[in-house]
Amino acid sequence: MPGMSLLHDLRISALLLPVLNLMRVAAFSASAYDNVAVYWGQNSYGAVNSADTANFQKPLAFYCADDTIDIIPIAFVDVFFGAGGAPSMDLANTCNPTDNTTFSGTALPECTSVGADITTCQGKGKLVTLSLGGATGAVGFTDDTQAATFAQTIWDDYFEGNSSTRPFGSAVLDGIDLDIEGGSASYTPFLTAFRKLSDAGSKTYYVSGAPQCEYPDAALGATLNTAKFDMVYVQFYNNPCGLQNYATASEWDFGLWDNWARNVSTNSDVKVYIGAPAATSAAGGGYQTLAQLSNISTTIRNSFPSFGGVMLWDASQAYANSRYDKGIKTALTAAGSTGFTYPDCSAPTYVSGTDYTSGAKVSYGGYIWAAKFYASSTPANTPNGEWSAISACGSGSNPTSTSPKPSTSSKAASGTASPTTTSQAASPTASQTTGKSVSTTASTTTSTSASPSSTPGGNCAGVAAWSSSVAYTGGSQVTYNGGLWTADYWTESDTPGGSAGVWKKAGTCSASNLGSTRATRQCSLVMRPSSHQGLFKSLRALYHN
Repeated sequence: MPGMSLLHDLRISALLLPVLNLMRVAAFSASAYDNVAVYWGQNSYGAVNSADTANFQKPLAFYCADDTIDIIPIAFVDVFFGAGGAPSMDLANTCNPTDNTTFSGTALPECTSVGADITTCQGKGKLVTLSLGGATGAVGFTDDTQAATFAQTIWDDYFEGNSSTRPFGSAVLDGIDLDIEGGSASYTPFLTAFRKLSDAGSKTYYVSGAPQCEYPDAALGATLNTAKFDMVYVQFYNNPCGLQNYATASEWDFGLWDNWARNVSTNSDVKVYIGAPAATSAAGGGYQTLAQLSNISTTIRNSFPSFGGVMLWDASQAYANSRYDKGIKTALTAAGSTGFTYPDCSAPTYVSGTDYTSGAKVSYGGYIWAAKFYASSTPANTPNGEWSAISACGSGSNPTSTSPKPSTSSKAASGTASPTTTSQAASPTASQTTGKSVSTTASTTTSTSASPSSTPGGNCAGVAAWSSSVAYTGGSQVTYNGGLWTADYWTESDTPGGSAGVWKKAGTCSASNLGSTRATRQCSLVMRPSSHQGLFKSLRALYHN
């Protein structure tokens, strides 16, 4: 019968529709160049525009209605060990410990409606992750054991574990994000424990971080070098290296982050995002018009293979600012979501012994460089160097990298062993600086670099004993407890052989070749990583908390 046939077809269509919708959802690609990550949870717009309630933060699902946003980090779990030893989180006007029911004996709010929204967003092909930290002092670990325990707690409460205190109910998030402002000890063991759990999970999980643009980041620097990250949302705002100084070689430092991604990170596929304020009221400095950010982002996309997209702070600000997020997504997509072609090394080849003036460009070691000021040294990716890498070029090979990959013994993720450094050239000065090449930020050392993977029996003659009061750069050597140790990167007060993992043992000293404490040390004029961080952290706390 015709009527029965039509009814049959309608029933089949009804059954197939959900399947067809799922097929139409574009799967997230971590290797893409046009991803947009937008933080949600803090009602940043409402915090500084209290009278404009119409533009306050909306429910999470509201921001998943179209294809603009690819990743949504939920901000923040801002207390690790609160009431009852449980974590807590504050999602501003959406869900918080004051206005919502909390699990008995804890300050962890029940956010069931957010859980439903998470599932909705994931059904549209978006990653929804959990951001830990923010501008708070209530995060961190006392030791590695506590860090591993917290990884299990987070897994049980937000991922595939079992817990009676699951804020989002049965919803399972897609990964974690570290937005850590201080106290970086034990975050590598935390991530190692989380990776061990997630590697055995039923889907792919991602780990991201949100360091300040000043390289190396004062809080996350050590963790970024020793744990596997899939993407980093570098905050190019509230700092001298922010977007407002994109055209200034002595400040803008995306090249340092590209070098980190390709030559230092334990994950050679890690992607670096340009972190930007989504409106003038979203940060203390660094906001760019849509046209400006589009130009910067597409230029960087075509200049550095590590570029992965743009991160915006935050969703409420982007929507109130005429869908700033949608505009930047359009620009990135137009530039191409896949494929990278290395630009030609169009600048003149660097000539040793030549004096270059400010702004001069040269090609060397797989990069095009611009002189920050007067420059006479060989171009190298060092924070306090005379040169700034403004584009990768040629084959992209970088034999002159001064920041080799760290050697680690822990399995970071997915069965890929971390590479072991076999040689180390002159190392970068350790500093969280403005990038200006001035005499007070220079460091000098005459110590001989040695391979972290050297066999025992290294020559310790003339090598200074380790001192907790000395700042050491990567490649510096010390003696400690009868051993010869080499620093992987900048460090101060981290004990050789300690949990920070900064030092790698290069050999064993015999009584006859132990060095004296009079051997060459790092110059005391090296600027400490925290020298500028505190100034801009106070600004950031007003907006990114």
